[in-house]
Amino acid sequence: MSMRLQHKVIIITGSTTGIGKAIAKTCAAEGAQIIIHGLEEDWGEQVCAEIGKEKSVLHIEDISRDGAADRLVTLALESFGKLDGIVNNAAIVASSDIHSTSPDFFRRIFEVNTLAPFRLIQAALPHLSKSRGAVLNIGSVNAYSGEPNLLAYSVSKGALMTLTRNLGDTLHREYGVRVNQINPGWVLTETERKRKKEQGLAEDWYKEIPSEYAPAGRLLNPEEIAAAAVYWLGDESGPVSGQVVDLEQHPFIGRNPPKDSKSLQIKK
Repeated sequence: MSMRLQHKVIIITGSTTGIGKAIAKTCAAEGAQIIIHGLEEDWGEQVCAEIGKEKSVLHIEDISRDGAADRLVTLALESFGKLDGIVNNAAIVASSDIHSTSPDFFRRIFEVNTLAPFRLIQAALPHLSKSRGAVLNIGSVNAYSGEPNLLAYSVSKGALMTLTRNLGDTLHREYGVRVNQINPGWVLTETERKRKKEQGLAEDWYKEIPSEYAPAGRLLNPEEIAAAAVYWLGDESGPVSGQVVDLEQHPFIGRNPPKDSKSLQIKK
């Protein structure tokens, strides 16, 4: 049985940790060559070591910097000779509401979460059109409305979803490049463990999640998001483009919470 991403070259932003790291490792296991990107050089080097230096190259840079997208694309071409896919995964997950969201903060979130993906698609398009490649944007179920304390983040992911649907149509028709999106629900990444602890939850908060939030009794794992990413980056998804798929363990829109629903208890 052949590997599902054999000989494909894929840029994955924010792949030194979390969902991006899981996608990188899974894609490499399926035969792809990967451009690892992030901010943490030591973590990135570790990911490259796990994947294999012959199948991965590391680029450390703030994705929102001018020219960062071009540098990633150039690195892919110089390292592996072509480009078949990009995964826009890098994002800032930061709490804010109507009172704490300043215009500068809002702009920063949009620069990384929405504008940087657009710029990478723009830079990669000439090369993706040659390979009839694929774009996979990693969004969030928060795109539909969002948690009260995730205002700017949620809006940035809503904009990313519109970008996916818009470009998923135009780029497919004009260039043969497919653009799709995964909206993960609540995923147990290293960052999420840390974020919830900083908000006052216990060390092992994720071991007892109320069924309202996790009918399965646990959160999603990054590897489960990565498994879905392979489908969208490979040829199995055929001509499908402009689609947004929610990966959560319950219906996110129009859900009726159980009458005995509990909230996550903050333990001081």
